[in-house]
Amino acid sequence: MIQRTVLLKFADTTTKEQMLEVASRYKALKDKLIGIVEIQAGLNLAEKSKEYQVILMIRFENQQALDAYAVNEDHQAIITFIRESGRLDSIGVDIEI
Repeated sequence: MIQRTVLLKFADTTTKEQMLEVASRYKALKDKLIGIVEIQAGLNLAEKSKEYQVILMIRFENQQALDAYAVNEDHQAIITFIRESGRLDSIGVDIEI
């Protein structure tokens, strides 16, 4: 199993509603892609790393599921929405669990 975690940093002009919409759209991928075991998404609660406002976590059955997710058109549409909502930076990491 592979877990991908993404931290998103947005502009000051990005609203809380836009950030919550990112999380909502991300969670909706669970019903659209094969090989997703779990998805979690929400606003960052940690004070030390508060510059990254949205946290996304997704667990895949295997590398093939991760590869399919990366190029999936629904996922790509979310990436576009994230950029349009004022994304300044992101950090993404994958681990095998």
